[in-house]
Amino acid sequence: MSTWRWDIFCAVVDNYGDIGVCLRLGRQLAREHGVQVRLWVDDLASYRKLAAGEARAPDGLTVHHWHADLPPDALADVVVAGFSCRLPGAYLDQMAARAPRPVWINLEYLSAESWVEGCHRLPSPHPRLPLVEHFFYPGFTARTGGLIREAGLLAAQRAFRADGPAQARCWQLLQTPEPPAGALRVSMFTYESAAMAAQLEAWAAGSVPVWCGVPLGRAWRSVSAWLGCQPAPGALIQRGQLSIAPLAFVAQDDYDRLLWSCDLNFVRGEDSFVRAQWAGRPLLWHIYPQEEAAHRVKLAAFLDRYTAGLSAEAADALRALHIGWNDGALSADAWQRFEQAMPALRAHAAQWCEALAGREDLAAALVDFAKSELK
Repeated sequence: MSTWRWDIFCAVVDNYGDIGVCLRLGRQLAREHGVQVRLWVDDLASYRKLAAGEARAPDGLTVHHWHADLPPDALADVVVAGFSCRLPGAYLDQMAARAPRPVWINLEYLSAESWVEGCHRLPSPHPRLPLVEHFFYPGFTARTGGLIREAGLLAAQRAFRADGPAQARCWQLLQTPEPPAGALRVSMFTYESAAMAAQLEAWAAGSVPVWCGVPLGRAWRSVSAWLGCQPAPGALIQRGQLSIAPLAFVAQDDYDRLLWSCDLNFVRGEDSFVRAQWAGRPLLWHIYPQEEAAHRVKLAAFLDRYTAGLSAEAADALRALHIGWNDGALSADAWQRFEQAMPALRAHAAQWCEALAGREDLAAALVDFAKSELK
């Protein structure tokens, strides 16, 4: 199937989450499965930021601007609509006219909710055209599509942690000095949050030195409001026990290395959320807010699944910090309880990472499904 052609469509909603997933998927399909991938993106600016520093796209992957005045030709054998984005009408008409018709996959958002297992791979006939769309759900169980995980990812993570010069290059790319020895290293890639001030106050007033690296972007707005200034990368701002480092925006592989370098990662959306799990370290998920608080159900489902096997104290501490962050109101002792649970949470995060790595990854699952439909 090395002559396969795939089209992946991505409508950017959350700056980097949607394009982050689609770009990683396109890269992996091209590199590891030998297919020709066209990635259609409606916001090339977000793509360019994520791909900054890359010499070129991998062989087999091309990136195109998707807009109303330039509908692509439907040449693909497999069509992936990222996160339920609506395909152009002219493109659908071309799909219907082809023989054989392409496999049409609707790649859904990641969820730990149990109902996704029953909906994974379900067909949905088009109301007008002789086309069938299939729903494909990433997930955490064998009855879902799995998570994006490139071959050798965990081996690369372990090698990086044993490579001092590679770690030094990482801090150089981020345009910040290496964090001081003995400090708790935290990365902060979240949305704006009403809980940010309380979290920073807790770190500043704590008994343990904390280094917090904040990539410039949405989280930085809340951090700078608390600081009362807007320093550039390279600066280091001290408040009590807390050191805050503004970080340069880096390409995806370098962001992974930041996650691997930290003891605790605050992440958001979907792409960074998954990558933090592959870091094998404790995390806090600032989930994308949805109407009617639907995101709270998704968060609760993940926490139910993730905390299985933790002690009651550690699980409660993890839940309290997550709920406080996502509701924008941290309780007075939320960080103290989480900090006390950190040894247990660190061991659990490593075990969770290894368990997930034992399942089929998303790209391989998509390829297997497409093969079964093209027979």
